[in-house]
Amino acid sequence: MRGPPDVGRQLEILLSGTADVVPVEELEEKLTRSARDGKPLRVKLGIDPSAPDLHLGHAVVLRKLRRFQDLGHIAVLIVGDFTGRVGDPTGRSETRPMLSPEELEANAQTYLDQVGTVLDLERAEVRRNSEWLAALAFADVAQLASTLTVARLLERDDFSERYKEGKAISLVEFLYPLMQGYDSVATRSDVEMGGSDQLFNLLVGRDIQRAHGQEPQVAFTMPLLTGTDGERKMSKSFGNHVGLTEPPEEQFGKTMSIPDELIVEWLRLCTDLDPSEISRIEVALGQGTVHPYEQKRRLAREVVRLYHGEEASLAAEERFDAVFKRDEIPHDVPEIAIPAGAVKDGSIWLPRLLAETGLAASNAEAKRLVAGGGVRLNGEALTDPDAELEPEELRGKVLQVGKRRFARLV
Repeated sequence: MRGPPDVGRQLEILLSGTADVVPVEELEEKLTRSARDGKPLRVKLGIDPSAPDLHLGHAVVLRKLRRFQDLGHIAVLIVGDFTGRVGDPTGRSETRPMLSPEELEANAQTYLDQVGTVLDLERAEVRRNSEWLAALAFADVAQLASTLTVARLLERDDFSERYKEGKAISLVEFLYPLMQGYDSVATRSDVEMGGSDQLFNLLVGRDIQRAHGQEPQVAFTMPLLTGTDGERKMSKSFGNHVGLTEPPEEQFGKTMSIPDELIVEWLRLCTDLDPSEISRIEVALGQGTVHPYEQKRRLAREVVRLYHGEEASLAAEERFDAVFKRDEIPHDVPEIAIPAGAVKDGSIWLPRLLAETGLAASNAEAKRLVAGGGVRLNGEALTDPDAELEPEELRGKVLQVGKRRFARLV
């Protein structure tokens, strides 16, 4: 069986697309020692199950962790069932609400199902940090807190900004980087991964490992993926995300909606294409020798292929063409029963129908969609937000919102 690539090639693979590797010299030393001694590195990633869904932005770090796995190293996945009760304060302008153990456990199960679309969980070490954090006595917490000063904590932009603005910072939020750092001690982490906004916490982990007599980990961060709006980092709360478990046609369509300026970033962070090939595409796009639309289609195919397979990728592209290029109604439209609650005095107010079938988030949003020309019935535009429709004229017909949402009413 072939062994892992030499250290130089490993570094090339691992450093591609990174934000920060601190210090990179120590990563090279650790990889060299690993190759010499035949002892894989322990590469840690912590995830707090604060929400149930993962998206392509989360997958950026997961996919790099998978690279470490494929090179023969150990992925140590920390489910923050203890730290998640507090919530990571990184980037927050206010204190997070604390989640219950039941909420965290339900989210954790969903997380692991989704993480399994990227990582090989059978080869990963999955731990919950309540194993060691819940067992700490107050004296242990005091000893842990002595390794870090308030001045150092206020170096963090989010803490310093909140302090200047007179916004509350709870003591438990100050403890969060310490708890995350202690995770590294408990798992004897060689490398810790995170988004670029996590660098401070990862560096604190180095300090805490030193204080416990361990060799410090390398802090390894990946860029934050820009969302489909082209402006802010990908987040479900911004509505600019592509979910890992969304249907293939949704993934394909949302990817096709990104601004051309994001094509190279998404190719680099969301696909398995070779970095040298992505660099060639970047040059060609800059020179105008390839068309952005075709490269975006390739990007969309690659994204869907990763999470749903080759066949689903090709089918999603065909569906996209049918809807966007040929204005056809797809053949596999899901059937939705006309909600009994939507019928009032024998007719159905169109915005209420859209809201109760899940094609719009609310009556107000539905009215905006109708007024904006974004709603069709069997291909015909419905433009009156006050329209009242008879149930009989709706049965068997396809209600369409935008270009990607369809329902056949039964």
